[in-house]
Amino acid sequence: MTDTSLFSSYALGDLTLANRVVMAPLTRNRAGAGFVPTALMADYYAQRASAGLIISEATQISQQGQGYQDTPGIYTPEQIAGWRAVTDAVHAKGGRIILQLWHVGRVSHVDLQPGGAAPVAPSAIRAETKTFVNNGFADVSEPRALALDELPGIVEDFRRGAANAIAAGFDGVEIHGANGYLLDQFAKDGANHRSDAYGGSVENRARLMIEVAAAVANEVGPQRTGIRLSPVSPANGVATSDPQAQFDHIARELKKLDLAFIHVVEGATGGPRDIAPFDYAALRTAFGNSYIANNGYDRDLAEARLADGSADLIAFGRPFIANPDLVERLKAGIPLAQIDPTTLYGGGAKGYTDYPAAPTPDA
Repeated sequence: MTDTSLFSSYALGDLTLANRVVMAPLTRNRAGAGFVPTALMADYYAQRASAGLIISEATQISQQGQGYQDTPGIYTPEQIAGWRAVTDAVHAKGGRIILQLWHVGRVSHVDLQPGGAAPVAPSAIRAETKTFVNNGFADVSEPRALALDELPGIVEDFRRGAANAIAAGFDGVEIHGANGYLLDQFAKDGANHRSDAYGGSVENRARLMIEVAAAVANEVGPQRTGIRLSPVSPANGVATSDPQAQFDHIARELKKLDLAFIHVVEGATGGPRDIAPFDYAALRTAFGNSYIANNGYDRDLAEARLADGSADLIAFGRPFIANPDLVERLKAGIPLAQIDPTTLYGGGAKGYTDYPAAPTPDA
Protein backbone atom coordinates (compact mmCIF):
# COMPACT_ATOMS: atom_id res chain seq x y z
CA MET A 1 0.00 0.00 0.00
CA THR A 2 1.32 3.45 -0.91
CA ASP A 3 2.25 5.66 2.03
CA THR A 4 0.23 8.87 1.70
CA SER A 5 1.38 10.57 4.89
CA LEU A 6 2.60 14.16 4.82
CA PHE A 7 6.15 12.96 5.45
CA SER A 8 6.31 10.25 2.78
CA SER A 9 8.23 10.70 -0.47
CA TYR A 10 6.47 11.56 -3.69
CA ALA A 11 7.29 11.47 -7.41
CA LEU A 12 6.31 14.79 -8.98
CA GLY A 13 6.98 14.76 -12.69
CA ASP A 14 10.69 14.10 -13.05
CA LEU A 15 11.40 14.91 -9.40
CA THR A 16 11.45 12.71 -6.32
CA LEU A 17 10.43 14.76 -3.30
CA ALA A 18 11.51 13.81 0.23
CA ASN A 19 8.08 14.64 1.64
CA ARG A 20 4.72 16.07 0.60
CA VAL A 21 5.16 19.46 2.23
CA VAL A 22 5.41 22.26 -0.34
CA MET A 23 6.59 25.77 0.49
CA ALA A 24 4.17 28.07 -1.32
CA PRO A 25 5.33 31.27 -3.05
CA LEU A 26 5.77 34.15 -0.61
CA THR A 27 6.46 37.69 -1.81
CA ARG A 28 9.03 39.27 0.53
CA ASN A 29 10.33 42.26 -1.51
CA ARG A 30 14.03 41.83 -0.84
CA ALA A 31 15.64 41.74 -4.28
CA GLY A 32 18.65 43.96 -4.84
CA ALA A 33 19.48 46.55 -7.48
CA GLY A 34 18.29 45.50 -10.92
CA PHE A 35 15.76 43.18 -9.22
CA VAL A 36 18.57 40.67 -8.70
CA PRO A 37 18.29 37.96 -6.02
CA THR A 38 20.74 38.51 -3.18
CA ALA A 39 22.92 36.38 -0.92
CA LEU A 40 20.38 36.99 1.84
CA MET A 41 17.71 35.40 -0.34
CA ALA A 42 19.97 32.37 -0.86
CA ASP A 43 20.24 32.00 2.93
CA TYR A 44 16.45 32.33 3.33
CA TYR A 45 15.62 29.58 0.87
CA ALA A 46 18.41 27.28 2.05
CA GLN A 47 17.03 27.52 5.60
CA ARG A 48 13.75 26.07 4.29
CA ALA A 49 15.25 23.32 2.11
CA SER A 50 13.72 20.51 4.18
CA ALA A 51 10.43 21.16 2.37
CA GLY A 52 9.74 18.45 -0.17
CA LEU A 53 9.48 21.23 -2.73
CA ILE A 54 10.05 24.98 -2.57
CA ILE A 55 8.12 27.15 -5.00
CA SER A 56 9.95 30.45 -5.19
CA GLU A 57 8.41 33.83 -4.65
CA ALA A 58 6.63 35.16 -7.71
CA THR A 59 9.23 36.40 -10.19
CA GLN A 60 8.47 38.81 -13.01
CA ILE A 61 9.18 37.71 -16.56
CA SER A 62 9.72 41.30 -17.73
CA GLN A 63 9.75 44.78 -16.25
CA GLN A 64 6.22 45.21 -17.57
CA GLY A 65 5.26 42.17 -15.50
CA GLN A 66 6.34 43.78 -12.21
CA GLY A 67 3.72 44.97 -9.74
CA TYR A 68 5.50 45.48 -6.43
CA GLN A 69 8.79 47.09 -5.49
CA ASP A 70 11.93 45.01 -4.97
CA THR A 71 10.55 41.77 -6.38
CA PRO A 72 13.04 39.66 -8.36
CA GLY A 73 13.11 39.15 -12.10
CA ILE A 74 14.20 36.39 -14.44
CA TYR A 75 14.89 38.35 -17.65
CA THR A 76 18.50 39.59 -17.34
CA PRO A 77 21.84 37.76 -17.07
CA GLU A 78 22.40 39.31 -13.63
CA GLN A 79 19.06 38.00 -12.37
CA ILE A 80 19.85 34.52 -13.69
CA ALA A 81 23.20 34.58 -11.89
CA GLY A 82 21.57 35.77 -8.68
CA TRP A 83 19.04 32.96 -8.81
CA ARG A 84 21.83 30.46 -9.52
CA ALA A 85 23.28 31.24 -6.09
CA VAL A 86 19.84 30.52 -4.57
CA THR A 87 19.35 27.20 -6.34
CA ASP A 88 22.91 26.11 -5.53
CA ALA A 89 22.31 26.87 -1.84
CA VAL A 90 19.04 24.89 -1.78
CA HIS A 91 20.51 21.95 -3.67
CA ALA A 92 23.51 21.87 -1.31
CA LYS A 93 21.01 21.20 1.49
CA GLY A 94 19.32 18.44 -0.50
CA GLY A 95 16.28 20.52 -1.40
CA ARG A 96 14.21 20.92 -4.55
CA ILE A 97 13.15 24.33 -5.84
CA ILE A 98 11.12 25.58 -8.79
CA LEU A 99 10.57 29.16 -9.97
CA GLN A 100 7.16 30.82 -10.15
CA LEU A 101 6.81 32.84 -13.36
CA TRP A 102 4.77 36.04 -12.93
CA HIS A 103 3.14 38.79 -14.91
CA VAL A 104 0.93 40.94 -12.67
CA GLY A 105 -1.05 42.62 -15.46
CA ARG A 106 -3.15 45.44 -14.04
CA VAL A 107 -1.95 44.96 -10.45
CA SER A 108 0.85 47.49 -10.83
CA HIS A 109 1.74 51.15 -10.61
CA VAL A 110 3.16 53.56 -13.18
CA ASP A 111 6.24 54.07 -10.96
CA LEU A 112 7.15 50.41 -11.58
CA GLN A 113 6.48 50.33 -15.31
CA PRO A 114 9.01 51.02 -18.10
CA GLY A 115 8.97 54.74 -18.83
CA GLY A 116 6.13 55.31 -16.38
CA ALA A 117 3.68 53.63 -18.76
CA ALA A 118 0.26 52.37 -17.74
CA PRO A 119 0.07 48.75 -16.57
CA VAL A 120 -1.45 46.31 -19.06
CA ALA A 121 -4.59 44.19 -18.73
CA PRO A 122 -7.09 42.25 -20.83
CA SER A 123 -9.42 45.26 -20.59
CA ALA A 124 -8.96 48.82 -19.35
CA ILE A 125 -10.59 48.12 -15.98
CA ARG A 126 -8.82 49.33 -12.87
CA ALA A 127 -8.37 46.73 -10.13
CA GLU A 128 -9.85 47.47 -6.74
CA THR A 129 -6.66 46.70 -4.85
CA LYS A 130 -3.39 48.19 -3.67
CA THR A 131 0.24 47.48 -4.40
CA PHE A 132 3.49 47.96 -2.45
CA VAL A 133 5.48 50.75 -4.07
CA ASN A 134 7.71 53.58 -2.85
CA ASN A 135 7.96 51.83 0.55
CA GLY A 136 4.24 51.86 1.20
CA PHE A 137 0.88 50.68 -0.06
CA ALA A 138 -0.87 52.65 -2.81
CA ASP A 139 -3.81 52.18 -5.17
CA VAL A 140 -2.85 50.47 -8.41
CA SER A 141 -2.77 52.59 -11.56
CA GLU A 142 -5.31 52.69 -14.37
CA PRO A 143 -4.38 50.01 -16.93
CA ARG A 144 -4.62 49.91 -20.69
CA ALA A 145 -5.96 46.97 -22.67
CA LEU A 146 -3.38 44.82 -24.43
CA ALA A 147 -3.65 44.87 -28.21
CA LEU A 148 -4.14 41.55 -29.95
CA ASP A 149 -0.73 41.74 -31.58
CA GLU A 150 0.95 42.15 -28.17
CA LEU A 151 -0.21 38.79 -26.82
CA PRO A 152 2.40 36.65 -28.62
CA GLY A 153 5.03 38.77 -26.86
CA ILE A 154 3.51 37.91 -23.48
CA VAL A 155 3.67 34.21 -24.35
CA GLU A 156 7.29 34.64 -25.46
CA ASP A 157 8.20 36.39 -22.19
CA PHE A 158 6.86 33.42 -20.23
CA ARG A 159 8.74 30.98 -22.47
CA ARG A 160 11.99 32.90 -22.12
CA GLY A 161 11.49 33.18 -18.36
CA ALA A 162 11.12 29.40 -18.15
CA ALA A 163 14.29 28.86 -20.16
CA ASN A 164 16.13 31.31 -17.93
CA ALA A 165 14.87 29.52 -14.83
CA ILE A 166 16.37 26.24 -15.99
CA ALA A 167 19.60 28.08 -16.84
CA ALA A 168 19.57 29.36 -13.26
CA GLY A 169 19.45 25.81 -11.93
CA PHE A 170 15.79 25.51 -10.97
CA ASP A 171 14.24 22.04 -10.97
CA GLY A 172 11.20 23.30 -12.86
CA VAL A 173 8.74 26.16 -13.08
CA GLU A 174 5.28 27.12 -11.93
CA ILE A 175 3.22 29.49 -14.09
CA HIS A 176 1.31 32.01 -11.96
CA GLY A 177 -2.25 31.74 -13.22
CA ALA A 178 -3.91 32.76 -9.96
CA ASN A 179 -4.71 35.54 -7.50
CA GLY A 180 -5.94 38.17 -9.92
CA TYR A 181 -2.74 38.53 -11.94
CA LEU A 182 -2.56 38.68 -15.73
CA LEU A 183 -3.52 35.14 -16.74
CA ASP A 184 -6.26 35.04 -14.10
CA GLN A 185 -7.49 38.44 -15.32
CA PHE A 186 -7.89 37.03 -18.82
CA ALA A 187 -9.67 33.94 -17.52
CA LYS A 188 -12.25 35.77 -15.39
CA ASP A 189 -15.02 37.77 -16.99
CA GLY A 190 -15.08 40.40 -14.27
CA ALA A 191 -11.73 41.66 -15.59
CA ASN A 192 -11.97 40.53 -19.21
CA HIS A 193 -14.51 42.37 -21.37
CA ARG A 194 -12.78 41.65 -24.68
CA SER A 195 -14.75 40.81 -27.82
CA ASP A 196 -11.90 39.17 -29.76
CA ALA A 197 -10.52 35.62 -29.64
CA TYR A 198 -9.33 36.15 -26.06
CA GLY A 199 -12.65 37.25 -24.57
CA GLY A 200 -16.27 36.21 -24.19
CA SER A 201 -16.54 32.43 -23.98
CA VAL A 202 -14.92 30.14 -21.45
CA GLU A 203 -12.67 28.81 -24.23
CA ASN A 204 -11.59 32.26 -25.37
CA ARG A 205 -10.86 33.57 -21.88
CA ALA A 206 -8.72 30.49 -21.18
CA ARG A 207 -6.79 30.88 -24.43
CA LEU A 208 -3.85 32.98 -23.19
CA MET A 209 -3.30 30.78 -20.13
CA ILE A 210 -3.25 27.64 -22.27
CA GLU A 211 -0.96 29.22 -24.87
CA VAL A 212 1.48 30.20 -22.12
CA ALA A 213 1.35 26.72 -20.59
CA ALA A 214 1.98 25.10 -23.97
CA ALA A 215 4.94 27.37 -24.72
CA VAL A 216 6.53 26.81 -21.32
CA ALA A 217 5.98 23.04 -21.41
CA ASN A 218 7.46 22.89 -24.91
CA GLU A 219 10.51 24.84 -23.70
CA VAL A 220 11.36 23.01 -20.46
CA GLY A 221 9.26 19.84 -20.65
CA PRO A 222 5.77 19.21 -19.28
CA GLN A 223 7.13 17.17 -16.38
CA ARG A 224 9.00 20.25 -15.16
CA THR A 225 5.99 22.54 -15.58
CA GLY A 226 3.07 23.31 -13.30
CA ILE A 227 0.55 26.10 -12.88
CA ARG A 228 -1.16 27.82 -9.98
CA LEU A 229 -4.92 28.41 -10.13
CA SER A 230 -7.41 30.13 -7.82
CA PRO A 231 -10.88 29.39 -9.21
CA VAL A 232 -12.98 31.39 -6.73
CA SER A 233 -10.50 33.67 -5.00
CA PRO A 234 -11.41 37.38 -5.18
CA ALA A 235 -7.75 38.35 -4.71
CA ASN A 236 -6.81 41.65 -6.34
CA GLY A 237 -10.40 42.42 -7.29
CA VAL A 238 -11.13 39.65 -9.79
CA ALA A 239 -14.43 37.86 -10.10
CA THR A 240 -16.04 35.48 -12.55
CA SER A 241 -19.58 34.36 -13.26
CA ASP A 242 -18.82 30.73 -14.11
CA PRO A 243 -15.84 29.39 -12.14
CA GLN A 244 -16.69 25.68 -12.35
CA ALA A 245 -17.19 25.60 -16.12
CA GLN A 246 -14.23 27.87 -16.67
CA PHE A 247 -11.68 26.03 -14.55
CA ASP A 248 -12.85 22.54 -15.44
CA HIS A 249 -12.21 23.54 -19.07
CA ILE A 250 -8.78 24.90 -18.16
CA ALA A 251 -7.94 21.68 -16.30
CA ARG A 252 -8.95 19.54 -19.30
CA GLU A 253 -6.79 21.63 -21.61
CA LEU A 254 -3.84 21.42 -19.21
CA LYS A 255 -4.28 17.65 -19.06
CA LYS A 256 -3.77 17.52 -22.84
CA LEU A 257 -0.39 19.19 -22.26
CA ASP A 258 0.45 16.58 -19.57
CA LEU A 259 1.71 19.20 -17.10
CA ALA A 260 3.22 17.82 -13.90
CA PHE A 261 0.83 19.56 -11.51
CA ILE A 262 -1.80 22.12 -10.75
CA HIS A 263 -1.40 24.11 -7.52
CA VAL A 264 -4.85 25.17 -6.38
CA VAL A 265 -5.80 27.95 -3.96
CA GLU A 266 -8.95 26.52 -2.41
CA GLY A 267 -11.27 29.39 -1.48
CA ALA A 268 -10.11 32.97 -0.93
CA THR A 269 -6.36 33.50 -1.01
CA GLY A 270 -5.28 33.76 2.62
CA GLY A 271 -8.94 33.81 3.65
CA PRO A 272 -12.02 31.60 4.02
CA ARG A 273 -11.86 28.24 2.30
CA ASP A 274 -15.66 28.24 1.87
CA ILE A 275 -16.04 31.69 0.29
CA ALA A 276 -17.87 30.24 -2.72
CA PRO A 277 -19.06 26.79 -3.82
CA PHE A 278 -16.63 24.90 -6.01
CA ASP A 279 -16.05 21.21 -6.70
CA TYR A 280 -12.28 20.79 -6.34
CA ALA A 281 -12.60 17.02 -6.75
CA ALA A 282 -14.05 17.59 -10.22
CA LEU A 283 -11.14 19.90 -11.04
CA ARG A 284 -8.67 17.28 -9.86
CA THR A 285 -10.37 14.61 -11.97
CA ALA A 286 -10.44 16.84 -15.05
CA PHE A 287 -6.69 17.43 -14.77
CA GLY A 288 -5.59 13.94 -13.80
CA ASN A 289 -1.97 14.58 -12.81
CA SER A 290 -0.62 15.75 -9.44
CA TYR A 291 -2.72 18.13 -7.36
CA ILE A 292 -1.14 20.50 -4.83
CA ALA A 293 -3.72 21.80 -2.34
CA ASN A 294 -3.25 25.23 -0.78
CA ASN A 295 -4.92 27.60 1.68
CA GLY A 296 -5.22 27.38 5.43
CA TYR A 297 -3.86 23.88 5.92
CA ASP A 298 -2.63 22.52 9.23
CA ARG A 299 -1.21 19.04 9.79
CA ASP A 300 -4.56 17.41 10.59
CA LEU A 301 -6.33 18.75 7.50
CA ALA A 302 -3.31 17.97 5.35
CA GLU A 303 -3.15 14.37 6.52
CA ALA A 304 -6.90 13.94 6.01
CA ARG A 305 -6.78 15.26 2.45
CA LEU A 306 -3.81 13.06 1.57
CA ALA A 307 -5.42 10.00 3.12
CA ASP A 308 -8.70 10.36 1.21
CA GLY A 309 -6.88 10.95 -2.07
CA SER A 310 -8.18 14.46 -2.68
CA ALA A 311 -4.64 15.90 -2.84
CA ASP A 312 -1.13 14.64 -3.53
CA LEU A 313 0.88 17.44 -1.94
CA ILE A 314 0.03 20.22 0.52
CA ALA A 315 1.36 23.76 0.19
CA PHE A 316 2.00 25.86 3.29
CA GLY A 317 2.66 29.57 2.89
CA ARG A 318 2.82 31.96 5.82
CA PRO A 319 3.82 29.25 8.36
CA PHE A 320 7.14 28.94 6.51
CA ILE A 321 7.98 32.60 7.17
CA ALA A 322 8.58 32.25 10.93
CA ASN A 323 9.32 28.51 10.82
CA PRO A 324 12.24 27.66 8.56
CA ASP A 325 12.05 24.16 10.03
CA LEU A 326 8.31 23.81 9.42
CA VAL A 327 8.59 20.20 8.24
CA GLU A 328 10.38 19.17 11.42
CA ARG A 329 7.93 21.09 13.63
CA LEU A 330 4.91 19.53 11.93
CA LYS A 331 6.39 16.05 12.22
CA ALA A 332 7.27 16.43 15.92
CA GLY A 333 4.15 18.37 16.88
CA ILE A 334 6.22 21.39 17.97
CA PRO A 335 4.21 24.63 18.27
CA LEU A 336 4.74 27.07 15.43
CA ALA A 337 6.48 30.41 15.87
CA GLN A 338 4.48 33.51 14.97
CA ILE A 339 5.21 36.06 12.23
CA ASP A 340 6.37 39.60 12.93
CA PRO A 341 3.95 41.41 10.57
CA THR A 342 6.08 44.56 10.45
CA THR A 343 8.87 42.76 8.57
CA LEU A 344 6.89 40.94 5.89
CA TYR A 345 7.64 43.28 3.00
CA GLY A 346 11.05 44.77 2.35
CA GLY A 347 13.96 45.29 4.70
CA GLY A 348 16.87 43.03 5.51
CA ALA A 349 17.57 39.99 7.66
CA LYS A 350 15.19 40.97 10.47
CA GLY A 351 12.01 38.97 10.12
CA TYR A 352 13.51 37.16 7.13
CA THR A 353 16.51 34.99 7.96
CA ASP A 354 16.64 35.48 11.74
CA TYR A 355 13.72 33.23 12.70
CA PRO A 356 15.35 30.36 14.62
CA ALA A 357 14.69 26.68 14.27
CA ALA A 358 13.06 25.01 17.26
CA PRO A 359 15.50 23.81 19.94
CA THR A 360 16.41 20.18 19.54
CA PRO A 361 15.99 17.87 22.51
CA ASP A 362 19.18 16.93 24.30
CA ALA A 363 20.60 13.66 23.12
